[in-house]
Amino acid sequence: MTLKLIGAGFGRTGTWSTFAALNRLGLPSYHMQEVILNKANKGHLDFWRKVANSAPGSQHDWNRVFANYTATVDNPGCCVWKELMVAYPDAKVLLTLHPRGAEAWYESTIDTIYFTENVWQFKILEWLTPFGRKFGDMSRKLVWGRTLNGVMEDRTKAVARYNAYVEEVMAAVPPQKLLVYKVTEGWAPLCEFLGVALPNEPFPNLNDRETIKKIIRDVVKGSYIMLGLTIAAIVAVVAAVWWWLG
Repeated sequence: MTLKLIGAGFGRTGTWSTFAALNRLGLPSYHMQEVILNKANKGHLDFWRKVANSAPGSQHDWNRVFANYTATVDNPGCCVWKELMVAYPDAKVLLTLHPRGAEAWYESTIDTIYFTENVWQFKILEWLTPFGRKFGDMSRKLVWGRTLNGVMEDRTKAVARYNAYVEEVMAAVPPQKLLVYKVTEGWAPLCEFLGVALPNEPFPNLNDRETIKKIIRDVVKGSYIMLGLTIAAIVAVVAAVWWWLG
């Protein structure tokens, strides 16, 4: 397989519903969930961490992660849309926008996927687990740093970055290869852009906020368990040393 569609839209712009729609249209699609939830993709997080620690514009063996996909949406693929346009020059570009605008995108992002930065319990997992360290490093450098310019703590700057990014993509991609799209528009513009038939079913409307919230709750629960086990281990070691010295 080769990439036919490069999703440049930020996470939290309807990318999960778009991901489901593209799969329904016969375009196996890549999404952050393919990195962290698909057990068949072992090693993908290490790949993206390497990308995050490389200079912007660097080319990598993209087929290592995209070999089984013809489209990518959401993070981390959207963070390297320019690089992917070079690697896959025949691919089209899909720029998803939040249906209610930049302010709503910001609120949604802060409330969900920014948990790697604003939920202190995730820092415990970074400290105690290899996955936490890898995911935290990758997302901090590639998503929140490189792509969003480190502005997420400032609402005004983040909204401005969102709007500037949209203009940046629109200026860089030839109009005939670009679809600027909101999931509220449904199947028609997407199918026309891709040259495929309209499905006779409703467009996917996935409530990924609730799913992400559940993941955050699981992270919090896991961090408390890890912290408890660590404290218990430290207490056991101190007790053993005390006993030995006594």
